[in-house]
Amino acid sequence: MSEEFRTPERRVKTQDDVELWLKSKAYHELLGFLATLNTSVRGKSFTVEYSLSDAVKSMTAVLDLVLEEVDGIPLEEQQQRFGNRAFKTLGAAIVAKSQAWLEALIPEDKKGGIVELKVYFDDSFGNFTRIDYGTGHEINFLAFCCCLYKVGLFSECDHVATVFHLFRKYLSVMRRIQLHYKLEPAGSQGVWGLDDYQFIPFIFGSSQLIAHPSISPGDFVAQEVVTKHHENYMFLGCIKFINDVKRGPFAEHSNQLWNISAVKTWTKVNQGLIKMYKAEVLCKQPVIQHFQFGSLLPFEPQPPPSTLFSTTATPLNLPPPT
Repeated sequence: MSEEFRTPERRVKTQDDVELWLKSKAYHELLGFLATLNTSVRGKSFTVEYSLSDAVKSMTAVLDLVLEEVDGIPLEEQQQRFGNRAFKTLGAAIVAKSQAWLEALIPEDKKGGIVELKVYFDDSFGNFTRIDYGTGHEINFLAFCCCLYKVGLFSECDHVATVFHLFRKYLSVMRRIQLHYKLEPAGSQGVWGLDDYQFIPFIFGSSQLIAHPSISPGDFVAQEVVTKHHENYMFLGCIKFINDVKRGPFAEHSNQLWNISAVKTWTKVNQGLIKMYKAEVLCKQPVIQHFQFGSLLPFEPQPPPSTLFSTTATPLNLPPPT
């Protein structure tokens, strides 16, 4: 991998560019990274033991710094119900301070990569001008995590912790931010979308539930199942959050998820969600047009196989589901 880091830039401006994106090194790296993390948590609840490195702990602590900024910035008084303008102040604070946050963690010989890491980190929390958040921002956090491996901060032993510790913390932070600032969902499809804001936690969460002895896909619409197990499985945590913030019959406000409850196995749910993610997120110009490309995630064509994360391979010597 080249050590000549460069400031990321947008490259997807037309539908033809989307086709180039789908053949790019960045696309294959991100999809392979998602597949690797997805497989690493297959059949595992949050209660299993897993390796938790100092690097993952330190990066998770950076998200606590973001929460400190949230706590220190009062909401603005305004007439409109959604999109509190204080979110712009939060954005300015993150952009101003993230350089120092990252410099404290990245190895000295990889500090040049911060010029790329910072872009993905800053864009992970929403659009500070439009005051919204959606799957296009979520993919930036996936890219940020992927780049932490590519600069050598994280290693293969961190796969499970990346999901169970770091991504789980990110999800918690974003839920706090979404509710606190009443963010508009970016590009929401309403009842026809999977979720107003997130997608990836449903992928990881369905992988966790593969081969579960008692919870089937049809069970997540049952309140008692969600109440009992939401702290152990990301998918059920997502359902609980939806139930907490939305009113009315589940089949009406979350029709896509309701349809998923009819799928027979979690394996099929997981496979279907990955296909849906490709079609509804990765292949959509309105989402990908905001993504930026540098040396870590290049726009140049990808000759198979991928250099770091395979789009089909799974981590070596995976244990059976637990």
